[in-house]
Amino acid sequence: MKKSTLFDIISPVMIGPSSSHTAGAVRLGILAKNIYKNTPDKVVFTLYNSYAHTGKGHGTEKGLLAGVLGLSVDDRRIKDIFESDISKQIDYKFLYADNFKRHPNAVDIEFIGDINMVISGDSVGAGEIAIRKINDFNVKLTGKYNTILIVYKDMPGMISQVSSLLQYHNINIASLICDRNAKGKQASMIISIDGNINTDIVETIEEIPEVYFVSYIKKLDN
Repeated sequence: MKKSTLFDIISPVMIGPSSSHTAGAVRLGILAKNIYKNTPDKVVFTLYNSYAHTGKGHGTEKGLLAGVLGLSVDDRRIKDIFESDISKQIDYKFLYADNFKRHPNAVDIEFIGDINMVISGDSVGAGEIAIRKINDFNVKLTGKYNTILIVYKDMPGMISQVSSLLQYHNINIASLICDRNAKGKQASMIISIDGNINTDIVETIEEIPEVYFVSYIKKLDN
């Protein structure tokens, strides 16, 4: 049985009114921004189920936009984000849908720019979140660990090459999740680690043949 922490009981320090609908939304936006890393021309938010029906009253839209713009959960600018100058940095749009297969508090965040990316996630309660998909790849990112995202050609030995490199640098793997489109096609590797890594390790991974994309995603501060 999972033990409750003080964080679980009192929820995060935040701009309200709801930990799941507001703070969770901010954290989803921040983590999606950290994954995407680029500056988009436009962001399209598709809110599902409870997020779609009650999000306006609970500040979900404000939280998502604030997170993508890099504001923290306790930033007072969230309440007036739509009227603030910072919201004019990007073009954005909100869509709403029902999908019984998705979590009650689910969102797709589509970044449109030089690189297009769709990041799907859920707000699971008390400000806790989980990123479930990046484009067509299944993942599980909670923002609690520093994480390496790798997209590569599915082939024997790729997981071994990366894990051996991390072992050589004395980096402990907390979790490793792999997914692929089809045998021999594009695959993804999500590696959550204890501690931190330097840019040299990321650059070494980028140089591995048949690695298409590498992103180092730092854990959330709050």
